[in-house]
Amino acid sequence: MIEVIKPGLYSSIQDKGRFGFENYGVPISGSMDQFSSILSNKIISNNDNDAVMEITMIGPTLKFKTETTISITGADMSPLLNGENINLFKPHIIKNGDILSFGKLKCGLRCYLSVLNGFKTKKIMNSRSMYANITKEFRISKGDILNLESKINSNNTISLNDFEYENHFKGPFIEVYKGPEYEKLSIKQQTNLFNKKFTVSNKNNRMAYQMNEAIENNLDSIITSLVMQGTVQLTPSGEIIVLMRDNQTCGGYPRILQLNESSINKLSQKHMNDRIIFKLI
Repeated sequence: MIEVIKPGLYSSIQDKGRFGFENYGVPISGSMDQFSSILSNKIISNNDNDAVMEITMIGPTLKFKTETTISITGADMSPLLNGENINLFKPHIIKNGDILSFGKLKCGLRCYLSVLNGFKTKKIMNSRSMYANITKEFRISKGDILNLESKINSNNTISLNDFEYENHFKGPFIEVYKGPEYEKLSIKQQTNLFNKKFTVSNKNNRMAYQMNEAIENNLDSIITSLVMQGTVQLTPSGEIIVLMRDNQTCGGYPRILQLNESSINKLSQKHMNDRIIFKLI
């Protein structure tokens, strides 16, 4: 078990997502940066879909009440085990009574904590991903007790000593495809989309990222249609909204671009005032 001493800013349990229920209006959810989430599981030989803790900007303080093996990937939040610095992208043996905490955010926005065989929170609709109105809680809280198996794996683990931060965390380019309504944009609008640097606004969360800069828009709204993770919508006032993991399942704004999976992962590590450039592929 793990006792949550401090929950951090926004920490939740996530897996790869809740598939097959979008026709009921249920978002897929899942880890925002699935590259880092899956990598954290691989380091300690978990299954890719084992539940991890997604930690945003300010990390929690966690007291382990059992032995296990952990790994931490994603954003560098200066993790500490019993007050001593520990490395990202490596397995760590945890003993009963150990305390994991986090310090200064150095790079990225979200990090991922995996424990051996995953967090054993309640599975709803084939997923442990927390989401408001689907699971009892949408994030962890002080005093929560999180279940996990009492087991150490000192074999079959891997370490990544040369992980490149630049490409995943610091690069400005966000690769996109043309969306269903892209061709309705004028040549000038299309050119602006790819020649302009956009800044992540303070309106960014697990549901969507909005950009500060707008582009001219004279398109009519569309009949409410399907949207998906990574869909880029253009509002009547010209605002750019990128749907993320907790996105709604349909919408009426023109769908001008579509992020690929890698770009959703990259964008999830950007925070307010970070600059991005859309790159058509």
